[in-house]
Parts: sequence; structure tokens; C-alpha cells
Amino acid sequence: MDLWFTEAHTPHVRFSIEVDKQLYSAQSDFQRIDIFDSVEFGRFLALDGYMMLTERDEFIYHDMIVHVPMAVGKSIRKVLVIGAGDGGAIRELTRYPELERIDMVEIDEMVVEACREYLPQTASFFDDPRVHLYFEDGLKFVRRPQNEYDLIIVDSTDPFGPGEGLFTREFYGNCYKALSENGILVNQHESPYYDNDALACQRAHRRITECFPVCSVYQAHIPTYPSGHWLFGFASKKYDPIADLDAIRWNERGLKTRYYNTDLHVGAFQLPNYVRELLDSAYE
Repeated sequence: MDLWFTEAHTPHVRFSIEVDKQLYSAQSDFQRIDIFDSVEFGRFLALDGYMMLTERDEFIYHDMIVHVPMAVGKSIRKVLVIGAGDGGAIRELTRYPELERIDMVEIDEMVVEACREYLPQTASFFDDPRVHLYFEDGLKFVRRPQNEYDLIIVDSTDPFGPGEGLFTREFYGNCYKALSENGILVNQHESPYYDNDALACQRAHRRITECFPVCSVYQAHIPTYPSGHWLFGFASKKYDPIADLDAIRWNERGLKTRYYNTDLHVGAFQLPNYVRELLDSAYE
């Protein structure tokens, strides 16, 4: 039997991969959750029909959303992760022994439980004693803390459905208040390529720059994400992602990564002209 998973990237572009079998399917209070086994990309997670990660290329996303800020921040001890139900960001954070507390806020507990069972590659680190799980709305959660976290990672779904509130000015303003005086915010910033994704990217960039004095955007190539060209946002109260990169300190850790390195770190912030123009026009 010839089975394929197809995701619409635009009304005129579709991305398909061959599926070996479906491992899990459920409807939570928030979204449909599916996990498949594929021939080319291994197991993968889809939410409401949109691919969130695959076993084959998830390392790219998780390397870049975690190690970039960790190589810049000088005294990160307490981290808040919003979203990240697949556990990949948690896995990478637990590799840093100096972290004292990792709080994770995920609105949908069923995503975490499904990933624990079917995606152990990413979801086997929730039981680290430093990790504290909160199953609630990240938009509401982040209203409470003040000057509490050194790093906030917004590993959200796309800006509609359960993840919509995580792309608002209110949300980014509350993240600013929740961060310490040296705090860093990193978020997934969407793709700059297709029109609807590019519009979401512009909106997020504009709202973040309204809240943070230091704002930059960096990129990675992720084959299964729309267009393969993906952006991340870096915002902070103090640190510049290139000038304050401590490459010697990070390399001395001896962490083995498959995508991230400190040379790539610098290059990732050198954006193509069409992306620069897109971000510049966010203010028009």
C-alpha cells in the first residue's frame, strides 16, 4: 500500500513524504495529534496536519534554538521554555550542568504524553530533576514572574490555533518583565519565504523590537519545514549575539552537536538580502 503524508505549505505548494505506518492519533482539547513512521525521516509528529518535527532533522532546530543563546549568556541558571512538548529543547538544555532550574510550560499535556511514548529520541529528558512541567497557557503563565528567568525559549507552534497568543506584543512584553537584567529571549520566527509565513515573521519581529533593546534574527536550513529556510529571533536586555559570543568558553565544554558550532553561530546572523528587506519593511 502506498501511503503519503501531505502538508500544504501554500495553496499552491504541498510537501509529501512516504509513510510506513501511523503510530498514534488523538484529538485533544486543543488540536489533533498524529505520530507517523516514515521511510525517509523516521518518526514524525504532526499537529493539526502540520509537521512539527522528524527524527531525522529535529537536531537542527533544537541545536539552534538552545545552543545559540547558551553560547552568549554568561550566567544563565534559570530557564523558561514555552511550548516544546516534543522535549527536544529540554534534551539540549539538560546538557548544561550549571542550569539550576528548567521550567517548561506546555498547553497540551497529551502532546507530551504521546511524545514520551513514541518519540523517546526527544522526549526522554522530562524526568531530569531540574525540569518542572506546567500544563497551562504560556501566555497566562508568563504574566506572573518578574525578573526571574535568565533565558526564555519560545518553542511554539505556528501563529494560529493554540500558539496564536505567543506572537502578540503583550506576550513579548511579559517575557521582558519575566527576564533578569541580563535576560535573553529566543523564539522560532517562522519562514521568510512564502507570503503568509513571511507576514507572520514580520509581525513577530516588529512586536519583539518594540519590547527589547537588542534584537537580531538568525537562520537555519531545516529540510522538512516550509521552504527549508527557517528563522529564529534573538532578543535581550543586554547581550549582543555576536559581540558577546564566548566561543572559547562554549567550545571548552566539549559538547558534541550535529549542526551547531561557534563559526556557524556567527554566520547564521548574516541574512540574505531578501530577508533583510523583509525585516526592515516590518516597520513601514
